[in-house]
Amino acid sequence: MKWIVDPIDGTTNYVRGVPVWATLLALEREGEVVLSLVSAPALQRRWWAIRGEGAFVNSEPCRVSAVTRIEDCTISTTSARRMPAGWRELVDRAWSNRGLGDFWQHCLVAEGALDVACDSVMKLWDFAPVQLIVEEAGGRCTTYDGGRPAVDASFVATNGVLHDDVVSLLGV
Repeated sequence: MKWIVDPIDGTTNYVRGVPVWATLLALEREGEVVLSLVSAPALQRRWWAIRGEGAFVNSEPCRVSAVTRIEDCTISTTSARRMPAGWRELVDRAWSNRGLGDFWQHCLVAEGALDVACDSVMKLWDFAPVQLIVEEAGGRCTTYDGGRPAVDASFVATNGVLHDDVVSLLGV
């Protein structure tokens, strides 16, 4: 059993007084994350998931969106400057483009408020907690080329329906 902890995700926000920061926790058992928690006290929001039991936000179940077309989706990235060339096409085609960043964009995918969230480079403590929440909410998470999320690799969370189309653009 191993705890994965990010005491302050969104450190720059925290230091600057922007209320978008959170504590991220995940419990890994036999190589699999089975429990995760994202607590954003300044936003008065808390997300959590238990493998096989769903995802929740502030005690209510959450689900990803049912958006099926890139042209109808809302996308977000932590850093547009480090995105692959295919990101430009996603921005041009998407209904809306946001830069919400860090944990929040991935939790918003789990809630169905965003449809796609991307990070160019993630550490284990950045992706393990949000990955379980997104997946338990019905979404999908991989690297830009469709591989399993990994340390120092890219990370994309989607509502699942859009995943293959998004990865086909980002992975080029």
